[in-house]
Amino acid sequence: MREVLTASDGKHYVPGTRGYRKLTADFVLDSALNFAEDQSVYLAVHCHGGRGTVAFSQTDLESHELGYPGLLELIGAPVVGALVFAEDAVAGDLWTSTGERFELDHLVITDPVRQILTPAPRKAPSASQEYDRQARLFGDRGQEILKRQKVAVVGLGGAGSLISEQLARLGVGHLVLIDSDVVETSNLSRIVGARRTDAHPWMTAERRPRWMRQLGYRLAAKKVHVARRVARTASPAIQVDAIVSGVEEHEVAQLLRDCDHVFLSADSATARLVVNAIAHQYLITVTQVGAKVSVDKLSGDVTDVFAVSRRAGPGGACLKCNGLISSDRLRQEATSAEQLDRQRYVDDPGVHAPSVITLNSVATSHAVNEWLMRTTGLSTQPLDVAWFHADTLSGEVLIDEPRQDFGCTQCGPSRFALGDSRRLPTKMPKDA
Repeated sequence: MREVLTASDGKHYVPGTRGYRKLTADFVLDSALNFAEDQSVYLAVHCHGGRGTVAFSQTDLESHELGYPGLLELIGAPVVGALVFAEDAVAGDLWTSTGERFELDHLVITDPVRQILTPAPRKAPSASQEYDRQARLFGDRGQEILKRQKVAVVGLGGAGSLISEQLARLGVGHLVLIDSDVVETSNLSRIVGARRTDAHPWMTAERRPRWMRQLGYRLAAKKVHVARRVARTASPAIQVDAIVSGVEEHEVAQLLRDCDHVFLSADSATARLVVNAIAHQYLITVTQVGAKVSVDKLSGDVTDVFAVSRRAGPGGACLKCNGLISSDRLRQEATSAEQLDRQRYVDDPGVHAPSVITLNSVATSHAVNEWLMRTTGLSTQPLDVAWFHADTLSGEVLIDEPRQDFGCTQCGPSRFALGDSRRLPTKMPKDA
């Protein structure tokens, strides 16, 4: 939902000729034209009494049949329709310019408390024995919600591989895994399920000739393929889309538009920019996870070790507003031949950033658990709660209070809820 136009009683909402009340024709047309200008969808909304179940009256449906075909033609929009609410229930009637008509299957409220509303209660099937212990926590309905989830993981390194396996073992039905990198020998201690044969260390060792090392890297397994193998081992029925590419590619970013949640564990500024834009443009909650080790450049001493989980999205915080998308990094990545190289936390380009699987686990376990509690309805925390920051040297869990700037180009009016009508900050196809 991007904007609400309320009908004034007695002016726009008047006694009806067929039913009890009606919206005036001028109000409907003006409102529909207002939304058509930015390619939003006009939905007329009203409420009925009751709880848990709702449906349009016969008068409602007849008014839709009389009005919506003509309204579509007048405003040139692809879709118009109506919603009717009761307590904990919603029904919808959607009309398209191609002559098709659809009933609303469900509606997702993302904030302040995540809810899934349907026209009538749905009985969830009993959870299988495989998920019996966790279904005792959030019930058969919670397990069915997980089965219907489509979740993306952007970046399948140390953190992303942990997230992917946890989601598969929880019973998520559909994973979208995005990463262009291959498994290297230095990854074997952190990537879940990686085998030595995935990295070909006997070919890529420094002592080998250059041609052999290059061949070894070419033959190495893709990180998304390792994650897919692990996910299917954990849950044979799971659907996995393994995308060997970066999320900054336009066609790849488009794959995230219908996801229920996105976990961002790629640490490039470009990946953050694209995923953050998707979060606010398509109203999809995103969790950015990471771990960082800071090293003194002169002494080589470790000065800071921490893990973070940051939730961003509609009604909540924004990565750009909080200084987590660096303009300098974006410029460097846009002009560097090594654009997709892993981020390093020391200045020497020949030295990789320190990384340990246990540090990644701190961030990912918190991130996935927070998503799990909200998705299954066990948590009623608003989306804009403080960000998780664990200082593992001191053992303290710190509170980072996110901020949001109204004029932000990512979460502000220039992008918020505009969907396909706003171009994403991605690399466009060459033939576009």
